[in-house]
Amino acid sequence: MAAVSHVTIRKRVAFLFLVISVIMMGLIGRLLYLQFYKSVWLSENAVDQRIREIPVEAKRGIIYDRNGRELAVSVSTESVYAIPAEIRNPEETAAKLAAILALDETKLTNKLKKRQAFTWIKRKIEPEIGHQVQMLTLPGIGLTQENRRYYPYDNLAAHVLGFNGIDSQGLDGVEMTFDSYLKGRSGSIVIEYDARGQEIPNASHRFLPPVEGHNIYLTLDLVIQQIVERELDRVMKETQAKAVTIIAIDPRDGGILALANRPDYNPNKFSEFSPKLWRNIAVSNVYEPGSTFKIITTSAVMSEHLVKADEKFFDPGEVEVQGRRIHCWKHGGHGSQTFAEVVQNSCNVGFVNVGLRLGRESFYRYIDAFGFGQQTNIDLPGEAKGITIDRAKATPINIATMSIGQSIAVTPIQLVTAAAAVANDGKLLRPQIVREVKDKSGQVIRAFQPDVVRQVLDSSTTKQVKEILESVVSQGSGRNAYIEGFKIAGKTGTAQKVGAGGYLPDKYVASFVGFAPADDPQVAMLVVIDEPVGLYYGGQIAAPVFGAVMKDVLQYLKVNPQLSANSQTGTEQAHVPVPSVINLSVPEAVKELQQAGLIPRIEETGDRIADQIPKPGSRIPSGGGVLLYTMTPRYSAGEVTVPDLTGRTLREASDSLAELGLAIKPVGTNGQAVKQDPLAGSKVLSGTSITIYFE
Repeated sequence: MAAVSHVTIRKRVAFLFLVISVIMMGLIGRLLYLQFYKSVWLSENAVDQRIREIPVEAKRGIIYDRNGRELAVSVSTESVYAIPAEIRNPEETAAKLAAILALDETKLTNKLKKRQAFTWIKRKIEPEIGHQVQMLTLPGIGLTQENRRYYPYDNLAAHVLGFNGIDSQGLDGVEMTFDSYLKGRSGSIVIEYDARGQEIPNASHRFLPPVEGHNIYLTLDLVIQQIVERELDRVMKETQAKAVTIIAIDPRDGGILALANRPDYNPNKFSEFSPKLWRNIAVSNVYEPGSTFKIITTSAVMSEHLVKADEKFFDPGEVEVQGRRIHCWKHGGHGSQTFAEVVQNSCNVGFVNVGLRLGRESFYRYIDAFGFGQQTNIDLPGEAKGITIDRAKATPINIATMSIGQSIAVTPIQLVTAAAAVANDGKLLRPQIVREVKDKSGQVIRAFQPDVVRQVLDSSTTKQVKEILESVVSQGSGRNAYIEGFKIAGKTGTAQKVGAGGYLPDKYVASFVGFAPADDPQVAMLVVIDEPVGLYYGGQIAAPVFGAVMKDVLQYLKVNPQLSANSQTGTEQAHVPVPSVINLSVPEAVKELQQAGLIPRIEETGDRIADQIPKPGSRIPSGGGVLLYTMTPRYSAGEVTVPDLTGRTLREASDSLAELGLAIKPVGTNGQAVKQDPLAGSKVLSGTSITIYFE
């Protein structure tokens, strides 16, 4: 029995040893699994339980105009975040926050119950809302500083600047194309907590500072942009057009001085506008240019020495090409005329003849050289290539119609760039919208030099073309673009729009493209008016716009008038600050602007000025126009606080309210303000009229 018992004991020990070995092997295996396969996961979870990382957004770089005036800045704002592990009562916390932040309570409760180290509740809130959240002192709920993009001039240059998303990422315009320079690098605040979720007092907290974005300096000039947009507003009202575009470019370096479209939008509140209005039609839309394209035909035939300026042509009123009759716009034709007069009169028959003389291969060589059918590579999103007929499939009738600006579709930026090449002695430059990128210390990170694409024409050819285009303005169809004392070169255009069934009746695009001064071009400009109501000829409605803008631009740039028989003086005109006339009566506003040497242009029929363009404080040439609105203020939406105006004079009260985007309704005009409605400290929407009693 003893022997048996001894054997049994040995077996039992062996079995126990085996069991222990198996357990040990299992533990070792588990340890190896955790060490080698789950170590990263375990480390991350341990850090999540112990470390709280609060993001700190980098301040986005500023966008300036070419003279260092701010066009887009970042302003500090607060965002609400949650650390769910620290929240004691998710339901109660969600109820309190939802009431203040206007959020769905159920969805917020579910978010607060999720197992995550950090989550956003609501970002970029108003300061007073942030103060209310802070006063709640809710466990696990905090505020952190972020930045919100602000465009101080509202709609101005909206299609160039673009806008930002909630994460301060560029979504359109320069904000998008130069986002990598502007956005900077985010930082964070790292705080260590114990197992109970309480901050460890002597723990090693870390602050990773954000790196601010670089600043962008555009080629745009704020004053020229304001001049352009002032005229756009006027043209839209007078012509009831579907859309209007103006682009001004420096032909010497390709820098865009101004680019604007109507209709437009306010990038401060872009989400309130239809996405259709975000589209930059200056670079994204194509259209048949009509007679403005005759600049290209003229340049090509003169470069190939196929025609001389004094060569005679006869226009009977129509010409037949491959069985199709192409009519001149003038009934009965222009009769006998030189080629210079063909251009002056924008004679279709004459241009068809020289276009056919040029031929398919030569014509396409110049179309390609001027950049049509391809992107200009301007640093703006959404650029179209334009539309050209395949060279191999082009027939004589195609060449004939292209000679007069039909059967080819271009973008506005392509056409003004081509015109700038003619102005710049035949050098085609890439249009540029950004001048340089600088860091916060002012060091240049990247500078953009003039980018020559190719030499399209020689200087002797451009000299002849400039002289002919100057005669278009001095003697021909572009007379309405004439500016006293200056030589202006340009070409009118009137194109019937194309639809599904061919050319559309009563739908036209009126345009004018040109540059000045003709013998020393410093500005090239294109005006495109899409579907105007009533008058639709480019010489009637687009040329005057070109002249009005160019006159103010040349004076602003201090370009000396060239002495001529018609000019009265060769002196430069002074630049004057635009006074604030918002909230003044119409007669008072007119008087003040006239005293400042400016010309008021009054819109609508109200009694008081609701808004003005250019804005107060802008500097424009003496004799420049100021557009006055009397009915609909163009202020941004949002609430503002009514100031205390007691003791102010009418003018002082008007200026104070104008700065806040509020209108004034005075009762009495003499003495000082003694009472107001609404009372000081009240919250009202921008544009609200404040009744002020004066005694």
